[in-house]
Amino acid sequence: MGRTGFADVLMWQLERESATPLYRQIHRRLRDAILSRALRPGARLPSTRALAARLGVARSCVIAAYDELLVEGCLAGRVGSGTYVSSDLPEPLEKAARRAPRVAAARRFPLPARARAYEALAADLGEGEERPFQTGRSLVDARTLEAWRRLTQRCLRRLGPQHLGYTDPRGLPELRHTLCEYLKAARAVRCEPEQILVTSGTQHALDLATRVLLEPGDEVWVEDPGYPMTYAALAAAGTKPRPIPVDEQGLVARAGLRAAPHARAVYVTPSHQYPLGHVLSAARRLELLAFARETGAWILEDDYDSEFRYAGRPLASLQGLDDAERVIYVGTLNKVLFPGLRVGYMVVPAPLVRAFTAARHLTDRQPQSLLQVVLSEFMEQGAFSAHIRRMRLQYRDQRDLLVSELLRRVGAHVRVDPPEQGMRLVAALPDGSDDRALEAEARRAGVIARALSGYYRKAPPRSGLLLGFTGYPRHAIAPAVAILASAISEELGAERPHRRAGRAARREA
Repeated sequence: MGRTGFADVLMWQLERESATPLYRQIHRRLRDAILSRALRPGARLPSTRALAARLGVARSCVIAAYDELLVEGCLAGRVGSGTYVSSDLPEPLEKAARRAPRVAAARRFPLPARARAYEALAADLGEGEERPFQTGRSLVDARTLEAWRRLTQRCLRRLGPQHLGYTDPRGLPELRHTLCEYLKAARAVRCEPEQILVTSGTQHALDLATRVLLEPGDEVWVEDPGYPMTYAALAAAGTKPRPIPVDEQGLVARAGLRAAPHARAVYVTPSHQYPLGHVLSAARRLELLAFARETGAWILEDDYDSEFRYAGRPLASLQGLDDAERVIYVGTLNKVLFPGLRVGYMVVPAPLVRAFTAARHLTDRQPQSLLQVVLSEFMEQGAFSAHIRRMRLQYRDQRDLLVSELLRRVGAHVRVDPPEQGMRLVAALPDGSDDRALEAEARRAGVIARALSGYYRKAPPRSGLLLGFTGYPRHAIAPAVAILASAISEELGAERPHRRAGRAARREA
């Protein structure tokens, strides 16, 4: 290639305002020219000084780009002669530059079935909006923030070699000991520190349990209605989630025996059923434990928001009744403190500790050390308990205000039973109401109200709205209820009876 040809190939307009360093831009342009054969194998490149002058950059930029291409094998240097395009590039590398566009390749090689299953979930994996009445959100007051900052600074100064290297995949001993004492006292969990694994949350714990305990094709009882993320995670793992109906006493175990008598696991939220809020009765608890003991099935107990109980003490865990070591107890601190914390825990039966520890090691090696140290100090010094007491009072007040505003504005259209636990409530709508249309209308108006019917799988759906009352300040409640009330009145008001009749007729058809 002559000098004119090099000038055509190597004269680029570098993006000098770009965040990409100039040497990296030069490297990429040269590499693209080599792989596309615009610069042929064996061709001699200009000297670094000459190319730097031609591009108007410092010579060090060109030297850095040449050095990286030499390491990659795209260029070869000859002492006393110069720098040349490598003449022994492997054949597949040259062909790669002439491939058809990636879209065409994707059509030729479709995604694996499991990748398609995960891709189908992508639309529901948004970061979540921090506005009324989003669920699963928490508040952090100034006292908690100040305590967290102070302890973080102190723990940073005290970090030692034991915190900077590889540690136990289950978590630091001090945090597991603190969690053990807390769970024994607050939730009547029967455990020792050795049985606790620190996770990033309940979904992480569920993933570990699925890896260790279940095979593709295994049936799992799940509550209907229930938590969509759990159903999706089990289905994506290749198991067969079987929706089991829920009534006022919780999961109907007898229905589970009829639907899937050979199920290998049961996922249940016994202290506060998601999303209806029912408590699993003592009789149902004993039925579940008997099923697990007799069939060898596992029970995954998700105790996701037990700290916020507004009438009486927190309920005892299902795990505390288990004398056959069939219950895996799962909890999270992300809702108690803040979602960005990403700390949960699971209590596994003693015979499973080694297996779960190995699975934790293979998937994520270990939890973050600094965060564990801070959290352990936060709990040991009483800041955690104080935070729960303050938030419980604030959340109860916000719950009561939300209920009163709903009854005042749309009491003729909704039924609201104030929940005794948790961070959300259900506003029940009249039979035949289109709660999904209401959800869409409320979102357009600026508030989030989840349609209750969307949480059902096979059970006859109830119409209602799921409203969180903890993830935003108190002063936002009344204006947000006014917006929601307008949408409810518009959708369910007396001026539109023909629309409700039409929807009912379509559903029957």
